[in-house]
Order: sequence, then C-alpha cells, then structure tokens
Amino acid sequence: MSTLFISDLHLAGERPHLIQAFIALTRNEAREAEALYILGDLFEAWLGDDAVLPDLVPVIDALKALTKSGVPVFVMAGNRDFLMGEGFEAITGARLIDDPTVIDLYGTPTLLMHGDTLCTDDVTYQAVRAQVRDPAWIAAALAMSIEERIKTAQQMRAQSQAHTQATAEEIMDVNADAVTEALRRHGVRRLIHGHTHRPAVHELEIDGQPATRIVLGDWYQQASLLRCDESGCERVSTSQHKR
Repeated sequence: MSTLFISDLHLAGERPHLIQAFIALTRNEAREAEALYILGDLFEAWLGDDAVLPDLVPVIDALKALTKSGVPVFVMAGNRDFLMGEGFEAITGARLIDDPTVIDLYGTPTLLMHGDTLCTDDVTYQAVRAQVRDPAWIAAALAMSIEERIKTAQQMRAQSQAHTQATAEEIMDVNADAVTEALRRHGVRRLIHGHTHRPAVHELEIDGQPATRIVLGDWYQQASLLRCDESGCERVSTSQHKR
C-alpha cells in the first residue's frame, strides 16, 4: 500500500486531456492507495462551491467515486482554488486540510504545504495573497454573480501571468531560510510541497541533521505524482502510471 501526493493540476475545460488523466488516476492507482493528498491548485480556478463549472463536474464526480470507494482524499487549497469550502467537501467526500499540515507518513513526521508561503522573496505575490485570503475579500467575491467571478478570475490570471513574465525566476522560487524556518517550527525533517512547478528532491542539513524537501511536479505538460510507502518516496511520471 502507498500514499499518493499530487499538486498543481490546474484542471480546466481547455485542458480536457488532463481532466481525463486525473479521472484515470482516481479509477486506477488511487483506488489501491491508502490515501490521496492534493496539495493545492487542483483547479485553474475555483469560483466557489456554488459555482461549479460544467467542465469540472467530471472531476467532482471522480473525487466522489474515489472517496465512496473508501480511499481518503485530503485537499489543501492553493493560490488558484482558495475559495473551496464545506460545499466542496460535501459534493466530493474529500476533506480540506490546513496549509501547513504535519502528518505521520509511515513513521516519518512530514510537513505538507502548498509552497507559496515559502516564496518570501516575491513581495508582490505575498501582498496579493494576503489580500485574497482576507475574509472580507472572500465574502465580497462570493457575493458576486458567477459571470462577475469569471471575469475577476480572468483578470487575476492575466495579472499573474504579467507578474511572472516580469519577475526573475529565483525571486519566485522558495526562500531557503523560509524552508529552514518552517521545518524547525514544526519539528520535522521532511517537507513535501508544490506551487513552484520545479519537481525535485533537495537534500538539506538543518542544525546538523539531514532533511529533505520534495517538490511536486505540475500537470501542464504531463500528469505526475509522488508515491510514498514504508520504503520511501518516488516521483512518477505519466508514462509510469497512466492506464
């Protein structure tokens, strides 16, 4: 048995092949897993639990079928789908978890994060993140019509793309001190996160002790996941798990 981790799928109607890849995962390998963790940005945009776009209904149905089969699904909000709430839990059977969260992963305490809060050098992004996570901003967004929410999401996406193009890559990556501080604060030596779209395994040393930071891959070009069991963790690409 294994536990699976994925993030940054950015599922949307304009990427039907990735929606199908996710559905295939829920019908195949995930059915044999002890649990599935989705660490942020499952969707390109989540407009609210009362505004599920038709293109995303198959994703909701796939999650519901997986949880009904007995596989626990844990979902962490990312910077694209932070409007998920109790309604999302009700229609999928998944459980929303806090960012950050510490779990016992086969005897190893492991810190789970989306990863965007580690990118402390990107001051502009952190300011926007603080704004859109403000309860007043969220309440105002959910009070909009669906058409207004779609327009707002499109505007935010355009602003994000412009910011990405104008900002150096190293500024948008995680800050090493932020990683160290997070591991120390939670008293763990392993971190799994997404957001940066730079899949890798980084070996660190903190206070004289070895530590590991595992970065999950995005799904823009291919589906990818992290599979962990009692022997350790391995990153798996589409060709290794798609059926």
